Amino acid sequence: MSGTSLDGVDAVLVSFKTETPNLLQTYFLPYQQSLRQQLLLLHQSGDDELNRAAILSNRLSHLYAEAVSALLEESGLAAEQIVAIGCHGQTIRHCPEKSKNYTIQLVNAALLAELTSITVVADFRSRDIAAGGQGAPLVPAFHDAIFNDTEHHRVIVNIGGIANITNLNPRATIAGFDCGPGNLLMDAWCFRHRGDTYDQNGEWAETGRVIPALLTAMLAESFFVYEPPKSTGRDLFNLQWLEDKLTGNELPQDVQATLLQLTVTAIADAVMNYCSGAEAVYVCGGGAHNISLMRKLGRALPGKYLATSDQLGVAADWVEALAFAWLARQTLLRRPGNISAVTGAKGSRVLGAIYPA
Repeated sequence: MSGTSLDGVDAVLVSFKTETPNLLQTYFLPYQQSLRQQLLLLHQSGDDELNRAAILSNRLSHLYAEAVSALLEESGLAAEQIVAIGCHGQTIRHCPEKSKNYTIQLVNAALLAELTSITVVADFRSRDIAAGGQGAPLVPAFHDAIFNDTEHHRVIVNIGGIANITNLNPRATIAGFDCGPGNLLMDAWCFRHRGDTYDQNGEWAETGRVIPALLTAMLAESFFVYEPPKSTGRDLFNLQWLEDKLTGNELPQDVQATLLQLTVTAIADAVMNYCSGAEAVYVCGGGAHNISLMRKLGRALPGKYLATSDQLGVAADWVEALAFAWLARQTLLRRPGNISAVTGAKGSRVLGAIYPA
């Protein structure tokens, strides 16, 4: 998995021999800053775009292969012992609205299969979009499979570049949607002003003060009032979107504090408005490590137990990568990988394309 945060490749080795997936090994391969910048440039149209995208697809595939090789070396397993690689690819466009109706994840899956000698499952989102869905979020089906409880009403919150929620109400249909920016705006603003790829523990944000007028302006974005199904990405929430709302007189640390509050408010509003009666909220993704964010989220969700997904047996950093291993297995078994109520698709669909070894 390489997500909207553009920080690197999360690789996991998973066994499905038991009812509960067993996470055997993990590996993280960070992106070089030059690669990150080239990927960011592809989020907007530009010169030589098709050529640059193809070259980056190949470069990413070599990185994915490197991550797989390191993962296998650390686990002591050989390529022939692996059933398949589930590879999400790197999203550079996500435009599910009817006027455009497409999503693009960069990966040369055929090259990855060639480099690793392992079957590859990729292109998970296109079939859902073809069926009238938004192609995202896809992780709620996985959350339902491993985190659902027949007695307790849980909410799973994934805070990656974008934040999304899954409502696991044992007495209702599973629901979920993207609720707004997760880390991507905070990360981008932090990098611009401090040269750091993220604000560790939210410490810089803690030195600032929330700017009420800016928070109000950001929350006025129409995405926040859309009814689910809905999904989003950098195509909407980016630095230009933020800059359009700034006067130029704000202190950088105050903007950072406001961006953190935006993430907290968007998540809390989603939980309170769409997950009535939820008893516990479990957070995964990089945002789970942001101490300031977690503390403020707890305050914004009074009366609800707040913890990370570690409490449910899966470390917060690896939930999404594990989800795409699960989705790849669904593909190979010809089982649906989406939840139509979440994505808006006409019905359940087998997702992904298979590239045999």
